[in-house]
Amino acid sequence: MGGGVIGVIPARWNSVRFPGKPLASILGRPMLQHVYERAASCRLISELLVATDDDRIAEAAKSFGAKVVMTSTEHPTGTDRVAEAASKAVGSVVVNIQGDEPLLRPESIDRLVSEMASSKAVRMATLACRVADPDELESSSCAKVVLDGNDEAIYFSRSKIPYVIGSHPFEFYKHIGVYGYRRDVLDRLAASPPTPLETAEGLEQLRALEQGVRIRVVKVEGWGPAVDTPEDIERVEKRLRQKELKS
Repeated sequence: MGGGVIGVIPARWNSVRFPGKPLASILGRPMLQHVYERAASCRLISELLVATDDDRIAEAAKSFGAKVVMTSTEHPTGTDRVAEAASKAVGSVVVNIQGDEPLLRPESIDRLVSEMASSKAVRMATLACRVADPDELESSSCAKVVLDGNDEAIYFSRSKIPYVIGSHPFEFYKHIGVYGYRRDVLDRLAASPPTPLETAEGLEQLRALEQGVRIRVVKVEGWGPAVDTPEDIERVEKRLRQKELKS
C-alpha cells in the first residue's frame, strides 16, 4: 500500500475499571507485550508504535523492544491518542490496535489492511465476529454491530441489536475494536468533539457514523476475549494454556 501502514497500540494507565491494565501480568508477561508481539507479526504493518502518556508503561514497552511515542495526558479517547502518535510517523493508513486484546489474530489485522488496500473508497474499516456466547448479547461490555448488505456498519450499540420478533433466526455480530483509517479520516475525527450518540453509548466509533463516515466491517472468526476487568485475565490465560498444549 502506497505510503505504508502505521500500527498504533494506545495504552493508558488510568482505566476506570482496571487501573494499570496494560501492565497486568498474563502468564508472567505484561498484557501489552502479548499484544505488541502478536501485532508485530502482521505482514502488512510497516511500523508499529506504542502510544502512552505514562512513564511506567513506556519503560515496560521499551524493555521488550517496542518503539514508544509519548502523548498528551488530555486525550479523551484512544482515537485521539492514536492520531497524535501517528502524526509523528509516515504512512497513508493508520491501524488502531487495542492494548487489551492479548489474543488478537495478526492475520485478521492483515485482512483489514488488505480490504483498505483493495479500494481507495474504503476510508475506514473495522473487525467483527459472530456472537458465540449468549451472555455476550446481554452484556453492555460487548459492543454489537448491525451491518448493511455491503458489510458496512449501520450502527454500533452496547444493547442487543436488532430487536428480533418471535423466533426469527438472526446472526448477531460482536464488534472487535481494531480500526483502520485513511490518514485524513483519522485527523478529521480526532479534531472533532464527541458526538451525541458517541457520548450516550460510550462508543467512539459512533463519532465516525454521526459524521457520515462509512465503516467497512471485515468479518473474522475465532477472536479471543478482550480484557475489560481483572476477572478476564483468568479467561485469557486459560485460552493461552490450551493453545500451548495443542502446539
